[in-house]
Formats: sequence, structure tokens, C-alpha cells
Amino acid sequence: MKKNEAIAKARAIVTGYQGKKLRIMEVCGTHTHEIFRLGLRQLLPPDITLISGPGCPVCVTPVRFIDEALYLALERHVTICTFGDLVRVPGTRENLGEARARGGRVQVVYTPLDAVTYAQEHPAEDVAFLAVGFETTTPAACLAVRRAEALGLTNFTLLTANKTMDAAYLAMSKSCDAYLYPGHVCAITGTKKIAALTSRGISGVVAGFTASELLTALAVIVEKSRQQQPFFVNCYPRVVTPDGSPAARKLVQTYMEPCDAEWRGLGVMKDSGLALRAAYARFDARKRYAIPELHSQANPACRCGEVLQGKCLPTKCPLYGRLCTPAHPVGACMVSREGACSAYYQYATINLQ
Repeated sequence: MKKNEAIAKARAIVTGYQGKKLRIMEVCGTHTHEIFRLGLRQLLPPDITLISGPGCPVCVTPVRFIDEALYLALERHVTICTFGDLVRVPGTRENLGEARARGGRVQVVYTPLDAVTYAQEHPAEDVAFLAVGFETTTPAACLAVRRAEALGLTNFTLLTANKTMDAAYLAMSKSCDAYLYPGHVCAITGTKKIAALTSRGISGVVAGFTASELLTALAVIVEKSRQQQPFFVNCYPRVVTPDGSPAARKLVQTYMEPCDAEWRGLGVMKDSGLALRAAYARFDARKRYAIPELHSQANPACRCGEVLQGKCLPTKCPLYGRLCTPAHPVGACMVSREGACSAYYQYATINLQ
């Protein structure tokens, strides 16, 4: 079958669906934005609902992490190196951008290795990189530790909020009928673990990011769901393999180990995070600077936690589009380029479900 014919067939399957309500969760924030940008939501019939899940690493990072970074910057005078999104994520009282305006040293970098370079070039400053991300970006944080160790740096640390997706798949399984599994994450993890989730009644497909790949993935979900049996299909085989990237996983296993982690909206989930191993404790900002237990609290009116669980559309949050906008975000889901709230706001002219 020619490509155009295959796309037309996939579109017909999706748009022609009638039957049991089908809830599909796009775990990945990039999927959320691409589905909006490509206009795919407008194709969906009433019986198919797309739900945005907890696949945005900035969004699921708890307030406490931001407060820890603020403590390092303002109380311990550590230079914070971070990706740009995190600068505007609210802590309990302020964000890192506001702390910078009050004299805190906050540097935006593009990779963790940039933070190592900054530490090397500024030996008089203590430097902490904010390591946030899932399996896709964690290897780069480990490479930064390896580089800092090789250079003999004593002024470089990580403040970690790295997470793994396995626990989230289990936690969110009752919120949807099938997952659009994140293609970037699966490129590292492979498909063996998520394929095995069918034994626990969890269905899903790995999806790419082009219009044809996303349409194909949605069509496969529609067709497989008719069989009323748990299923798994890799619809992104040009990038994702059963084994993923053993080299990347080995690198992470060398420097990090599983730990319990707090997810915004989902609470603390056992072994869903990654922390530096004891052998690399000198690069652990929490241990190096003895960060105390902080009493953090998100804005009680913000419903980001519910949005990340698929319990609330962004448009149903009382702050959305009023007090909370991309220019003045109250919640992390409005800050991040992968956040559901920012996607809804950016594509507000689309006829939303």
C-alpha cells in the first residue's frame, strides 16, 4: 500500500469510529503539542477523547524542587545552571527568575555539559545543574558528572529530579483505555517493559511525531480496541526497537540508582526517580549543601496536578487564561513548552473537546 493510501485509510478509521467511548492518553508533552499543531484533534469523532498525561518533565517536577534550587541560590550562594523553562516555574514564594533579580546567580544553559564548562571557567563559584527529565535526558546529566569527574572539578553538583516512566504508566492506567507511549523515551528504554504491561491489562502503542505517524498510531488503537483485549504495538519502528539504547541505560546505571520520587499531582511513587549513587555523592547538591527539609506549597487554586492526571482539562482551571498565561504562569503546565496548559493556550482557536 502506498503511503498516501495508508494515511487515507488511517484517517478514515479514526474519523469513522463509532462505538464505546475511547479515552487515549498522550503521555508525552511533545505529542500533546504536535497533535494540536497538526489539527488532529479536529478530526476526532465524539466517541474518542484525548487526555494529556504526566509526560512533561518540567510539569511533574514538584514545587519542593524549585524551593531547593532557590535555597541553593539565595542561602548558599550557589550558581544555578538550568534549562530556560525552569527559570519561570513557581516555587512556594517566587521563581528562579525573581531570585535572579534579587541577586541570585542563575545561568540558562542548553546542555548539562554547558554547566560543567561554566563550572570549569568559574572555579571561584559553586555550580549546581538542575537535572530534570525522564529517560531521554538523564544520560546527558550522567555524562556531565563523568566530565566533571575527569576534569577533577570540586565546584560542580547536580540537583536531581530525574524520573522514570514505568510507575506513571501503572499509576495512570485507570484514567485511559490506551496510551500513546512517548517515542523519545522508548528510544532509550526499548519496548520490552511496556509490551509486558499487557499482562496487567494495559494497552498502548508507541507513536512518532509526524502527522502520518500519529494518525497511524491512533488508527491502530481504534482497530485494536475493537478486539477488547490488551494490546501493544510499536508504531515508531524507524526509531524505537525492543532493546532501545543499552549504552545509554548502562551509563545511567553506572552513576544513578532508583529512588522514591515525588511527582506533581501523583505524589510520591516508589522507585520512580533516580539519584546519584553513593560513589558520586560529592556531586549530589542535596548532600554537598545539606539542603534542609523545606515546607513547600503550590498555589491552592492551581489545578496542574489534576491536569497531569487527566482529571481536569486546562480550560476548566479557574486560573487558566485569566491569572495564568504563558506571560505570567501560575502553574508549571503553563510554563513548559511541553505543558498541556501552554498547548491549550497556544492553540486556543481550535475547537477543543
